[in-house]
Amino acid sequence: MGYIEPAPLLDKENPFEAMMSRFRVASQILGLEEEVYNVLKSPARQVIVSLPITMDDSSIKVFEGYRVVHSTILGPSKGGIRYDPHVNLDEVKALAAWMTWKCAVVDIPYGGAKGGITCNPREMSAGEIERLTRAYTSAMIDIFGPDRDIPAPDMGTGPREMAWLMDEYSKTRGMTVNAVVTGKPIVLGGSLGRTEATGRGVMVSALTAMEKMKINPYKATCAVQGFGNVGSWAARLLSERGLIVQAVSDISGAYYNEKGIDFEAAIKYRDANKGSLEGFGGAEKIKGDELLTLSVDVLVPAATEDVITATNAPNIKAKLIVEGANGPTSSKADSILNDKGIVVVPDILANAGGVTVSYFEWVQNRLGYKWEAERVNRRSDRIMKDALNNVYKTSQEYKVSLRIAAYMVAIDKVAKTYKYRGGY
Repeated sequence: MGYIEPAPLLDKENPFEAMMSRFRVASQILGLEEEVYNVLKSPARQVIVSLPITMDDSSIKVFEGYRVVHSTILGPSKGGIRYDPHVNLDEVKALAAWMTWKCAVVDIPYGGAKGGITCNPREMSAGEIERLTRAYTSAMIDIFGPDRDIPAPDMGTGPREMAWLMDEYSKTRGMTVNAVVTGKPIVLGGSLGRTEATGRGVMVSALTAMEKMKINPYKATCAVQGFGNVGSWAARLLSERGLIVQAVSDISGAYYNEKGIDFEAAIKYRDANKGSLEGFGGAEKIKGDELLTLSVDVLVPAATEDVITATNAPNIKAKLIVEGANGPTSSKADSILNDKGIVVVPDILANAGGVTVSYFEWVQNRLGYKWEAERVNRRSDRIMKDALNNVYKTSQEYKVSLRIAAYMVAIDKVAKTYKYRGGY
């Protein structure tokens, strides 16, 4: 395919380029036509807004907000909103495209989108964050909608911000519109099982892959990088299913216990210690990056992007990596891990439990009905397991890694749908 240009591969990659390098390889193997390739690589809509906000000291500060709708081929676009000082258009574009492939790989009728505001919510009061959220919602009123574009929480946002967004959107429509956003508080139409959904999906992905690899969970060891919502739930649920989780980490460092971490104690300590494990006595403290190269069977990077790079990939000893975070492995590290025979369940599959239960929340809102937690978990577990089995089958058929197979499954689904719908 003559239209494929080589991507620069660096340890700290441009996130959009990292995504595109995998997209190019998968498209080549599928033999995707050039015109379809060009449609699928280009975001459908990119919106940048300036948001002047009155701060608590009466000064006015202008924030920059983004919303990128990558695709609406499979259905309304879906994706989180992050509040972070480092939010920029390239990052939001990459995350929006990832959402397209994530929804397609687990067979959910959504396209992909992502949003963000360049701000530091830790330095802002609740009132300032509320005014910012409402201003952003108002600026995006023609983008958002339960049949158009459905936001959700991401880094720096949660149920509180989603409640404000829903309320602001509802005011403009003159009625309550629960289905415009997911990740809401339960009383506002949020779904049971949503809090642990991403971590639960990581657990199901890990156990399904271990079954394929004939790794006995009751004899397996594990390390989890990141002890936020995804990492702590993944670690706890894997531990409940027999794995010995020997190490966890957060921003304060990594904590190792050969006999396994006591999660009830670790979570209780973190919650009482302003969200940090600093000083946790149930494990020996080691360097944060040491966790990645421990001699464990399963490694779960559930913190930030680009932690597994060409520099440390040669030293990774795990047999299986299950990506809880978005983009934790650089594309240059992919080939090193493949050569070492390490199986990687990629981010667009492993952490899709969150968007799966977000979809269930939207469905419940549209029905005006609530499901029990057991029903939510049973259905999301089935979707995650079926998706991994499908990707595994594709990887065996084409003799490619699970990552490339996941992109192939997703791209094939979106490309076929595009052809049936037709362009101009």
